[in-house]
Amino acid sequence: MTGGLWAVVTAIPLDPDAEEARRLLREELAKPPYRAAEPSWFDLASKAFFDWLASLFSGADGAGGGWLPLVATVIIVGILVTALLIWGVPRLNRRRTATTALFGEHDGRSAEQMRSAASAAAASADWSLAIAEQFRALAAGLSERTVVAVSPGTTATDFARAAARALPAESAALREAAGAFDEVRYLDHQGSEAGYRAVRALDDRVRQARPALPEPAELHAGSSDGALS
Repeated sequence: MTGGLWAVVTAIPLDPDAEEARRLLREELAKPPYRAAEPSWFDLASKAFFDWLASLFSGADGAGGGWLPLVATVIIVGILVTALLIWGVPRLNRRRTATTALFGEHDGRSAEQMRSAASAAAASADWSLAIAEQFRALAAGLSERTVVAVSPGTTATDFARAAARALPAESAALREAAGAFDEVRYLDHQGSEAGYRAVRALDDRVRQARPALPEPAELHAGSSDGALS
């Protein structure tokens, strides 16, 4: 018994009537120390929530009943959906990683960024660079769409051959574009405006085309016709 309450009790006559005793107790319990000890609205709400949660996992006999499997399933599905939203589908993630490898160890640009670089080079009449950047954009675009999967050692000819399986109508144009890339990238040939515009037109057509292959063709290093780096 606290000191305040004891003082009230000792101050009450030995034989007070019931009404007087109740009045004195109400006055004492209304003081701040007693009010502070009462549970807050948050305490009451928390207790109600946890009581409700516990009721889901216990039936009348104390067993989990049919609620436990249902709640566990909902939690697992929620975790899986959240993971897919954050990290994406695993297969697509592997393709995006390969896209970065297409441009070399330190080049993580997207296909659109490569196209912008090609346009800037063309505006400066640097046709060799414009052709190289436009071909990289073409390859990166197909990799991002998961039409063709590439590895760090993929060559221009390898890529053109795999892309032709998905886009047979562009087989000849793909071979010519790969040859133009190899010439300006590895053989020090001077590119031309016509060569750049041909690769750009091919890229434009490929972006609108519907590939014939339902799954991306896996590529591996092996040809010496010029790596896409």
